[in-house]
Amino acid sequence: MAKLSVNINKVATLRNARGGNNPDVIQFAKDCERFGAQGITVHPRPDERHIRYADVYELKDCVQTEFNIEGNPTEQKFVDLVLATQPTQVTLVPDAENQLTSNHGWDTIKHQSYLQDTIALFKSKGIRVSIFVDPIEEMVEAAKTTGTDRIELYTESYAQGYHQHKEKAIAPYLLAAERATKLGLGINAGHDLDLQNLEFFNKSIPSLLEVSIGHALICDALYYGIENTIQMYLRKLL
Repeated sequence: MAKLSVNINKVATLRNARGGNNPDVIQFAKDCERFGAQGITVHPRPDERHIRYADVYELKDCVQTEFNIEGNPTEQKFVDLVLATQPTQVTLVPDAENQLTSNHGWDTIKHQSYLQDTIALFKSKGIRVSIFVDPIEEMVEAAKTTGTDRIELYTESYAQGYHQHKEKAIAPYLLAAERATKLGLGINAGHDLDLQNLEFFNKSIPSLLEVSIGHALICDALYYGIENTIQMYLRKLL
Protein backbone atom coordinates (compact mmCIF):
# COMPACT_ATOMS: atom_id res chain seq x y z
CA MET A 1 0.00 0.00 0.00
CA ALA A 2 1.31 3.44 -0.90
CA LYS A 3 2.08 5.67 2.07
CA LEU A 4 0.39 9.01 2.68
CA SER A 5 2.73 11.88 3.48
CA VAL A 6 0.89 15.05 4.50
CA ASN A 7 2.40 18.28 3.25
CA ILE A 8 1.82 20.88 5.98
CA ASN A 9 2.95 23.99 4.07
CA LYS A 10 -0.59 25.42 3.94
CA VAL A 11 -0.88 25.18 7.71
CA ALA A 12 2.22 27.34 8.00
CA THR A 13 0.77 29.77 5.45
CA LEU A 14 -2.27 30.25 7.67
CA ARG A 15 -0.09 30.78 10.73
CA ASN A 16 2.13 33.29 8.97
CA ALA A 17 -0.85 35.32 7.71
CA ARG A 18 -1.66 36.44 11.24
CA GLY A 19 1.62 36.07 13.10
CA GLY A 20 1.99 34.23 16.36
CA ASN A 21 1.70 30.47 16.52
CA ASN A 22 -1.91 29.69 15.64
CA PRO A 23 -2.26 27.15 14.16
CA ASP A 24 0.69 25.41 15.78
CA VAL A 25 2.54 23.76 12.88
CA ILE A 26 4.52 21.40 15.08
CA GLN A 27 1.46 20.17 16.97
CA PHE A 28 -0.42 19.81 13.69
CA ALA A 29 2.30 17.51 12.35
CA LYS A 30 2.15 15.40 15.51
CA ASP A 31 -1.63 15.18 15.22
CA CYS A 32 -1.44 14.15 11.55
CA GLU A 33 0.76 11.23 12.58
CA ARG A 34 -1.57 10.39 15.45
CA PHE A 35 -4.49 10.35 13.00
CA GLY A 36 -2.75 7.92 10.67
CA ALA A 37 -0.45 9.87 8.33
CA GLN A 38 2.59 7.80 7.45
CA GLY A 39 4.82 10.76 6.72
CA ILE A 40 5.18 14.54 6.99
CA THR A 41 6.34 16.65 4.04
CA VAL A 42 7.55 20.24 4.04
CA HIS A 43 8.78 22.43 1.19
CA PRO A 44 10.72 25.38 2.60
CA ARG A 45 11.37 28.19 0.13
CA PRO A 46 13.98 30.96 0.39
CA ASP A 47 11.39 33.62 1.30
CA GLU A 48 9.94 31.37 4.05
CA ARG A 49 6.42 32.38 3.05
CA HIS A 50 5.04 29.18 4.56
CA ILE A 51 7.33 26.63 6.24
CA ARG A 52 10.23 28.38 7.93
CA TYR A 53 13.67 26.91 8.24
CA ALA A 54 13.28 27.00 12.03
CA ASP A 55 10.15 24.84 11.65
CA VAL A 56 12.17 22.18 9.87
CA TYR A 57 14.61 21.88 12.75
CA GLU A 58 11.74 21.55 15.22
CA LEU A 59 9.95 19.00 13.06
CA LYS A 60 13.06 16.88 12.81
CA ASP A 61 12.96 16.43 16.57
CA CYS A 62 9.32 15.39 16.72
CA VAL A 63 8.31 13.58 13.50
CA GLN A 64 8.07 9.88 14.28
CA THR A 65 7.12 8.65 10.80
CA GLU A 66 8.93 9.49 7.56
CA PHE A 67 10.14 13.06 7.26
CA ASN A 68 10.37 14.35 3.68
CA ILE A 69 11.91 17.72 2.82
CA GLU A 70 11.25 19.08 -0.68
CA GLY A 71 13.13 21.90 -2.33
CA ASN A 72 15.57 23.23 -4.88
CA PRO A 73 19.16 22.19 -4.12
CA THR A 74 20.58 25.07 -6.15
CA GLU A 75 19.94 27.08 -2.98
CA GLN A 76 22.89 26.38 -0.69
CA LYS A 77 20.75 27.26 2.30
CA PHE A 78 18.45 24.37 1.39
CA VAL A 79 21.36 21.94 1.02
CA ASP A 80 22.73 22.99 4.40
CA LEU A 81 19.30 22.52 6.00
CA VAL A 82 18.91 19.00 4.65
CA LEU A 83 22.40 17.97 5.68
CA ALA A 84 21.87 19.39 9.16
CA THR A 85 18.49 17.76 9.77
CA GLN A 86 19.03 14.50 7.83
CA PRO A 87 15.40 13.66 7.02
CA THR A 88 14.25 10.23 5.89
CA GLN A 89 13.97 11.57 2.35
CA VAL A 90 14.87 14.67 0.38
CA THR A 91 12.85 15.38 -2.76
CA LEU A 92 14.67 17.59 -5.25
CA VAL A 93 12.40 20.02 -7.11
CA PRO A 94 13.56 22.47 -9.82
CA ASP A 95 11.63 25.49 -8.53
CA ALA A 96 12.51 29.03 -9.47
CA GLU A 97 13.25 31.30 -6.50
CA ASN A 98 9.87 33.08 -6.37
CA GLN A 99 7.74 30.33 -7.89
CA LEU A 100 4.20 30.08 -6.54
CA THR A 101 4.15 26.28 -6.66
CA SER A 102 6.03 23.48 -8.41
CA ASN A 103 5.11 23.23 -12.10
CA HIS A 104 7.59 20.93 -13.83
CA GLY A 105 10.07 18.15 -13.27
CA TRP A 106 13.80 18.02 -13.82
CA ASP A 107 15.36 17.76 -17.24
CA THR A 108 17.39 14.77 -16.09
CA ILE A 109 19.39 14.74 -19.34
CA LYS A 110 20.44 18.39 -19.33
CA HIS A 111 21.14 18.44 -15.57
CA GLN A 112 22.59 14.94 -15.37
CA SER A 113 26.01 15.87 -13.98
CA TYR A 114 24.62 18.35 -11.46
CA LEU A 115 22.07 15.86 -10.18
CA GLN A 116 24.67 13.11 -9.89
CA ASP A 117 26.87 15.27 -7.65
CA THR A 118 24.00 16.58 -5.55
CA ILE A 119 22.37 13.20 -5.05
CA ALA A 120 25.69 11.60 -4.12
CA LEU A 121 26.16 14.25 -1.42
CA PHE A 122 22.80 13.53 0.22
CA LYS A 123 23.14 9.78 -0.11
CA SER A 124 26.55 9.91 1.55
CA LYS A 125 24.71 11.08 4.68
CA GLY A 126 22.23 8.20 4.52
CA ILE A 127 19.37 10.32 3.16
CA ARG A 128 17.04 8.69 0.63
CA VAL A 129 16.74 10.84 -2.49
CA SER A 130 13.75 11.34 -4.79
CA ILE A 131 13.69 13.69 -7.78
CA PHE A 132 10.67 15.40 -9.31
CA VAL A 133 10.11 14.26 -12.92
CA ASP A 134 7.48 14.64 -15.60
CA PRO A 135 5.88 11.42 -16.94
CA ILE A 136 8.30 11.15 -19.87
CA GLU A 137 10.11 7.86 -20.37
CA GLU A 138 13.37 9.53 -21.48
CA MET A 139 13.43 11.60 -18.31
CA VAL A 140 12.83 8.49 -16.20
CA GLU A 141 15.64 6.64 -17.97
CA ALA A 142 18.06 9.52 -17.39
CA ALA A 143 16.91 9.74 -13.77
CA LYS A 144 18.25 6.25 -13.21
CA THR A 145 21.79 7.32 -14.05
CA THR A 146 21.70 10.23 -11.62
CA GLY A 147 21.89 7.75 -8.74
CA THR A 148 18.52 8.72 -7.25
CA ASP A 149 16.63 6.16 -5.19
CA ARG A 150 13.20 7.26 -6.33
CA ILE A 151 11.38 9.55 -8.69
CA GLU A 152 8.33 11.60 -7.81
CA LEU A 153 5.94 11.74 -10.73
CA TYR A 154 4.57 15.26 -11.17
CA THR A 155 0.83 14.66 -11.40
CA GLU A 156 -0.68 18.02 -12.37
CA SER A 157 -1.46 16.96 -15.95
CA TYR A 158 -3.12 13.79 -14.66
CA ALA A 159 -5.28 15.80 -12.26
CA GLN A 160 -6.24 18.29 -14.96
CA GLY A 161 -7.28 15.57 -17.39
CA TYR A 162 -8.87 13.16 -14.95
CA HIS A 163 -12.48 14.34 -15.17
CA GLN A 164 -12.45 14.58 -18.98
CA HIS A 165 -10.79 11.25 -19.79
CA LYS A 166 -9.08 9.49 -16.92
CA GLU A 167 -7.66 6.65 -19.04
CA LYS A 168 -6.01 9.16 -21.36
CA ALA A 169 -4.77 11.21 -18.40
CA ILE A 170 -3.13 8.22 -16.72
CA ALA A 171 -1.56 6.78 -19.90
CA PRO A 172 1.83 8.57 -19.79
CA TYR A 173 2.13 7.79 -16.08
CA LEU A 174 1.64 4.09 -16.75
CA LEU A 175 4.50 4.12 -19.25
CA ALA A 176 6.74 6.16 -16.97
CA ALA A 177 5.99 3.93 -13.98
CA GLU A 178 6.59 0.76 -15.96
CA ARG A 179 9.95 2.07 -17.12
CA ALA A 180 10.91 3.17 -13.59
CA THR A 181 10.03 -0.23 -12.16
CA LYS A 182 12.12 -2.02 -14.78
CA LEU A 183 15.04 0.27 -13.93
CA GLY A 184 14.69 -0.41 -10.22
CA LEU A 185 13.56 3.09 -9.26
CA GLY A 186 11.03 3.63 -6.48
CA ILE A 187 7.97 5.66 -7.42
CA ASN A 188 6.42 8.53 -5.48
CA ALA A 189 3.80 10.94 -6.80
CA GLY A 190 2.41 14.34 -5.98
CA HIS A 191 0.74 17.57 -7.06
CA ASP A 192 -3.03 18.13 -7.25
CA LEU A 193 -3.91 14.62 -6.12
CA ASP A 194 -7.20 14.67 -4.21
CA LEU A 195 -10.12 12.59 -3.00
CA GLN A 196 -11.57 12.37 -6.51
CA ASN A 197 -8.52 11.28 -8.51
CA LEU A 198 -6.26 9.54 -5.98
CA GLU A 199 -7.88 6.10 -5.92
CA PHE A 200 -7.70 5.60 -9.69
CA PHE A 201 -4.09 6.73 -9.80
CA ASN A 202 -3.13 4.41 -6.96
CA LYS A 203 -4.89 1.38 -8.42
CA SER A 204 -3.43 2.04 -11.88
CA ILE A 205 0.14 2.09 -10.59
CA PRO A 206 0.58 -0.83 -8.17
CA SER A 207 4.28 -0.03 -7.71
CA LEU A 208 3.45 3.36 -6.18
CA LEU A 209 5.25 3.76 -2.85
CA GLU A 210 4.23 7.19 -1.55
CA VAL A 211 2.05 10.17 -2.29
CA SER A 212 2.65 13.64 -0.90
CA ILE A 213 -0.55 15.67 -0.59
CA GLY A 214 -0.98 19.11 0.91
CA HIS A 215 -3.25 21.70 -0.65
CA ALA A 216 -6.25 19.47 -1.41
CA LEU A 217 -6.00 17.61 1.88
CA ILE A 218 -5.89 20.79 3.95
CA CYS A 219 -8.82 22.23 1.98
CA ASP A 220 -10.84 19.06 2.62
CA ALA A 221 -9.98 19.29 6.31
CA LEU A 222 -11.83 22.62 6.50
CA TYR A 223 -15.03 20.68 5.84
CA TYR A 224 -14.35 17.22 7.25
CA GLY A 225 -11.79 17.84 10.01
CA ILE A 226 -8.18 16.74 9.78
CA GLU A 227 -8.60 13.37 11.50
CA ASN A 228 -11.48 12.31 9.27
CA THR A 229 -9.79 13.71 6.16
CA ILE A 230 -6.61 11.72 6.71
CA GLN A 231 -8.65 8.56 7.10
CA MET A 232 -10.56 9.37 3.91
CA TYR A 233 -7.30 9.70 1.98
CA LEU A 234 -5.88 6.52 3.49
CA ARG A 235 -8.93 4.60 2.29
CA LYS A 236 -8.20 5.77 -1.26
CA LEU A 237 -4.78 4.11 -0.97
CA LEU A 238 -5.98 0.67 0.11
